[in-house]
Amino acid sequence: MQNPRRVRNLGVIVGTLPTGPLNAITDVPGVRVGQTTLTGDGLNTGVTAIVPDGYAGTLPAAVAVGNGYGKLIGTTQVDELGVIETPILLTGTLSTFRVADALLTWLLDRDPRATSLNPIVGETNDAYLSDIRRRPITPAHVHAALDTASSDLPLEGCAGAGTGTTALGFKAGIGTSSRLVASGTVGAIVQSNFSGLLTVLGRPVPAKPLDADGNSCMIVVATDLPLDARQLGRLARRAVFAMGRVGSDFAPGSGDYAIAFTTNRTPGYADNDLRGPFQAVTESFEEALLNSLTMARTTTGHRGTAHAVPHDLLA
Repeated sequence: MQNPRRVRNLGVIVGTLPTGPLNAITDVPGVRVGQTTLTGDGLNTGVTAIVPDGYAGTLPAAVAVGNGYGKLIGTTQVDELGVIETPILLTGTLSTFRVADALLTWLLDRDPRATSLNPIVGETNDAYLSDIRRRPITPAHVHAALDTASSDLPLEGCAGAGTGTTALGFKAGIGTSSRLVASGTVGAIVQSNFSGLLTVLGRPVPAKPLDADGNSCMIVVATDLPLDARQLGRLARRAVFAMGRVGSDFAPGSGDYAIAFTTNRTPGYADNDLRGPFQAVTESFEEALLNSLTMARTTTGHRGTAHAVPHDLLA
């Protein structure tokens, strides 16, 4: 059995921009990630929490919708106000609402004066490998992911919200990557769970199609560049566009979303200078998605088995 390895360690180098020290979304200063993983007894699911410092004071943000077949909680307020005011959590489809409620409890416990909060929770459908109808996520699982969020390299592959996901015919999961640009850092984390033909640096890697319900993708983009909400929307759209680089077929039942935020509250970036951040987004997402595959292990679950992509196919 092969050991999980990041795609860069397999000799696959995406793009030309340099990565951050960890090659992860946590290279963006002030961004932390925590995860809770549930396995066994027919379950392969979990929670992934992206926790930016300063969220309680609101941070500029935007959402891009590739295809709205999903349950992304909190989007209308982000569209209206151009900010997030909570961490961003990812989970399995039918656990979305329990996760949002648990996040709300966690936030209220930390702010006794709060009377209105807009929790952001995204999802993909992990029903192929997990008994999704059980809705197993509890407040304790959510609070553990939030409380343990750190600036370390996040676990990838079969971890957190990616424990039971599949993509492009293979076992997938959580993946992350980052890029450095002239004045800051751009990082991405992905919960990959969509169909299509895996494509690595333009080369197709065929796989047997899986009889899986989920066709979705959740992308979170973080930066410390001084961007406003409109510019962050442009970054988020590039992340969705980049799904085509790895072979997404953009199926009609796919919920494809990107959320982009910055930890910098002082906008002042010229649109003419966005070429670098655009490149950073597409490169970091593409590598994050590939990491979600090459870091995953073959998993047998509720309705079948999803095999890890053989690393020798990528060399």
